[in-house]
Amino acid sequence: MATTLNITSTYAGEHAGKYISASLLSANTILKGGVEVRPNIKFKEVVSKMSVSDDLLADGTCDFAATSTVTKVERILQPKELQVNLQLCRQTLRQDWEAIEMGVGIMNDNMPKSFQDFLIGHVAEKVAANIEVALWRGVDGAGSFDGLTTLLAADADLPAANEITGTSIDASNVIDELGKIVDAIPTSLYGKEDLSIYISQNIYRAYVRSLGGFGANGLGANGFRGEGNNQSFGDLMFDGVKLFVANGLADDTAICAEKGNLFFGTSLLSEMQEISILDMRNLDGSQNVRYVQRFTAGVQYGNVEDIVTYGIVNAAN
Repeated sequence: MATTLNITSTYAGEHAGKYISASLLSANTILKGGVEVRPNIKFKEVVSKMSVSDDLLADGTCDFAATSTVTKVERILQPKELQVNLQLCRQTLRQDWEAIEMGVGIMNDNMPKSFQDFLIGHVAEKVAANIEVALWRGVDGAGSFDGLTTLLAADADLPAANEITGTSIDASNVIDELGKIVDAIPTSLYGKEDLSIYISQNIYRAYVRSLGGFGANGLGANGFRGEGNNQSFGDLMFDGVKLFVANGLADDTAICAEKGNLFFGTSLLSEMQEISILDMRNLDGSQNVRYVQRFTAGVQYGNVEDIVTYGIVNAAN
């Protein structure tokens, strides 16, 4: 059965040769290096994190006396196999204005190149958007896997002090709410170079607006640098901690963690951008063209004690 192809158009002269797709999320967490990527995982990989307790030093003596405690945490990162299968019939496109681009005749015609190029790019973007959402809040099931917030919500070892109750965030309260996250960061973690607060898009927008001078925390009528809302920001920080906008996070949620404590695993990273095209006419005599994509993806974290959550209800403790 072919993938449904709905065509809504009116023929009016030559086709301009361009297709416009809806605005899509990109897999910005992976693209911008928000998590540690573990490629080349054929089946599963053990993620190990080592920690040493604070009682490391002791008074000097002539004897050897063991100090401190070394704790090794192991978690399993097992990417899940996923696929994209599309099947389109050339007959459908012959009825539209792409027909002239398909060539002469029926037996030897080809898929319109402009349409095919667009479809490949559009599917790749859709896959990236789906992976971005699944990375953070996916639920294992058809076409997805457990995301980071899903795993954290079920982890009984997440310290209660690291769980911040969330609320609906806007420019009037975003400073206070981000402050709660910073206050909950363990002392041993604050100041680490790769520490970030991963925030949803709506939290980021609220923070930017508050910097325009319309927050409730003394920023003044003209805001940061006296520019009001006529300002442009690059990388933002809050109380000395980097902010990372994670497109896949649900509204009013955030987590604070080190990049090196969050992992995305896959077989080959390039496979998420590769699509195979199979013309079926010489195989089964049909007019179908198949688009096939296969890859693996999954996430995991190391030390849950080094993660602070906001707006994520933990049902395990």
